[in-house]
Amino acid sequence: MKKTIITGIIVIGALILIALVLTKNKKENEVKIALVSEQNAAVSVKVDTVKTDNVLLNFSTNGNFEPIQQLTFSAENSGKVIRILVKEGDKVKKGQTLAIVRSDIIDLNAQATEATYQNALNDYARFQSAFKTGGVTQQQLDQAKLNMVNTKANYTHAKINLGDTKIKSPINGIINKKMIEIGSILTAVPSTSLFEIVNVSKLKLKVSVNESQVANLKVDDIINVTTSVFPDKVYEGKITFIAPKSDGSLNFPVEIQIENNIQSQLKAGMYGTANFSSKQQKQDMIVVPRNAFVGSVNSNQIFIIENDIAKLVNVTSGRIIGNQVEILKGLSVGQIIVTTGQINLEDGNTVEIIK
Repeated sequence: MKKTIITGIIVIGALILIALVLTKNKKENEVKIALVSEQNAAVSVKVDTVKTDNVLLNFSTNGNFEPIQQLTFSAENSGKVIRILVKEGDKVKKGQTLAIVRSDIIDLNAQATEATYQNALNDYARFQSAFKTGGVTQQQLDQAKLNMVNTKANYTHAKINLGDTKIKSPINGIINKKMIEIGSILTAVPSTSLFEIVNVSKLKLKVSVNESQVANLKVDDIINVTTSVFPDKVYEGKITFIAPKSDGSLNFPVEIQIENNIQSQLKAGMYGTANFSSKQQKQDMIVVPRNAFVGSVNSNQIFIIENDIAKLVNVTSGRIIGNQVEILKGLSVGQIIVTTGQINLEDGNTVEIIK
């Protein structure tokens, strides 16, 4: 019994000793981890210096070409398509017949309304003669005239419907899509889509510029336009529209019209670059690299470094000129700014500058 008690005391003592050792080791590990964390807390970044530069004020901006006209038109009357006279890619002129709808029922209706109109016209002529001799009253003559006018309107409408059996192009252009086939049944309600026609004899390049850039632009300005598809060619464009109000990103949409060549080398949807030139060729301004901004230039936020600490500051940006951005407010010449590593930064982080 006494031996058992002694053994138990020894076991308990051993367990207490093990617990004390483990606790000591845990505290030592925590201290080591804290030291390592403190050493590794600095975020690695690349930096640049805010400076003044004599900047060339010419600038470029990109956009997509759009057709001068684009139209998807639909059926105005019901019927069955019996002939299609064009295919996708064909050039068409305004008023050209593109397809023909079966017209036998419409023909019969036109013939019936014509006969009714001729009968009413003859009746009105007889009533006019009879009125002169007192054979009919003024009221009867007026009723005959009203009948003649109504039947003429019906006949005119029937002739219009008869003409609508020939589906004609409303604009000059190229058949971009054909949505019907021979045998297609057209409906007026809901209206059946027939053709999509685009006119690329002229193109519109839609771009966006900021407020400082738009201030120097006006409608009818001549702008050189280039495209990566034909890098050796420069197209002359003319500004046809400048938005009076900025969009959600505080930029102003601008449209530049370009005459396409006979072969229509430029296609709607291609990527184009508008190259704007300034009368005042150069100007001294405070600039920073474009990649200094957090997220994008529109954020107007940049990290500066002071005593190895990152501070997030708000700035007012101006013109974007190549890879540089004008700073109107918020930074001073000589300040150190972060250009790489912002994604890992928060305001107040310690930083390690890397080359």
